Amino acid sequence: MGKTLFQKVFDRHKIAELKGGKYQLFIGLHLIHEVTSPQAFAMLEELGLGVAYPERTFATCDHIIPTDNIERPFQDEIAEEMIKAIENNTKKHGIKFFSPENGEQGVVHIVGPEMGLTQPGITMVCGDSHTATHGAFGAIAFGIGTSQVRDVLATQTIAMSPFKVRRIEVNGELNRGVYAKDIILHIIGKLGVNGGIGYAYEFGGPAITSLSMEGRMTICNMAIEGGARVGYINPDEKTYKFLKDKPYAPKNEKWDEMISYWEGIKSDSDADYDDVVTIDASEIQPTVTWGINPAQCIGIDENIPKGVSEGEQEALEYMKLEGGIPIEGTNVDVVFIGSCTNGRIEDFREAAYVLKGKKVNPEVTALAVPGSYSVMRQAEKEGLDKIFTEAGFEWRRPGCSMCLAMNPDKLEGDQLCASTSNRNFKGRQGSSSGRTVLMSPVMAAAAAVTGKISDARKIFDL
Repeated sequence: MGKTLFQKVFDRHKIAELKGGKYQLFIGLHLIHEVTSPQAFAMLEELGLGVAYPERTFATCDHIIPTDNIERPFQDEIAEEMIKAIENNTKKHGIKFFSPENGEQGVVHIVGPEMGLTQPGITMVCGDSHTATHGAFGAIAFGIGTSQVRDVLATQTIAMSPFKVRRIEVNGELNRGVYAKDIILHIIGKLGVNGGIGYAYEFGGPAITSLSMEGRMTICNMAIEGGARVGYINPDEKTYKFLKDKPYAPKNEKWDEMISYWEGIKSDSDADYDDVVTIDASEIQPTVTWGINPAQCIGIDENIPKGVSEGEQEALEYMKLEGGIPIEGTNVDVVFIGSCTNGRIEDFREAAYVLKGKKVNPEVTALAVPGSYSVMRQAEKEGLDKIFTEAGFEWRRPGCSMCLAMNPDKLEGDQLCASTSNRNFKGRQGSSSGRTVLMSPVMAAAAAVTGKISDARKIFDL
């Protein structure tokens, strides 16, 4: 039997077999940010250790950085302390820091690909759970904890067991008004938030390969929400076209050499999978969450579950929703377009296309937050920022913003937010009673215009 991409990449990066079925795995690329790195550097200091391969580590700041007033020092003293720490640590150890001052800063999972650091066939880690995003390029990428950040800084290796591989094949063509966000929410709704535990998810099939690289990143970004530590897509011509001429992508003869390698690490046609799930793309509708985890989701034309189980009852009570009725028409207070899931240029293009000439409902606060300075500059070059501001959105500076809300962008009280981010947990957006409904950028645009959870196909005649 042939091998999967995961098996090939894992085998090529194994250094030694350890006790208990684990292996010492070499890590090709390490991304760090301001939240999970200070403690790791402090532990290195205590142990008298340095950074083994500083040229394989790259840093940015995203979680705590404000998106409106970015003047230094930050008004939040803790945020200022954290950014000073990463500035000092990267300077001390010779690590490249993509800073706000040089216009390279952005959400770590957006900066990596746009710089050409994320490449097929490498192992990648970051102290952030949504590192699976980079699997869209055929990388084996996963989040790690702070002590593991220390280990990678010190040794460029990690101890781990290989995962089983589940192939998720999405066949057929997508319906109008259906985007990558709808696909991944549908998959999570079908398999559950724990369905991927112990697995790497390989996404494939015509509906997946037809997606742009931005769409593929959205798919892989939320693999973790389905319980899978890794989500990836085999590289192809779209992958190579995206990477070509990026700052850190291979150049000249090295480019041709790497294309050959990248072609070779694709899953074999006779690869042996531990499980295969097939999904009909035509069954996927614009999908939104109604509960308190990403698997609690429904098509926009479906009714909210009646709350038969204890988990459903808890979700309905927290979300202040009534079971058995349509979710369409539910009032929203805030709309957020951004995050490492949907803060890329394509996301803003899609939302701006439907927003042009429209106005945000006066009862709604709407934020558009580019995922990086590169995305922001491109959007402003195309005039997308003007479309958003003329519609009534606030056009912000790059950052994680109202996703984890470790910055000033937070919900207040029990506000309900139509969000393009990745998690709808209790209190996720900065308020202990704040409510989050996940959806695509186009669906978020529809919610902004109507002030309600709406079917974008009807609002914008898609």
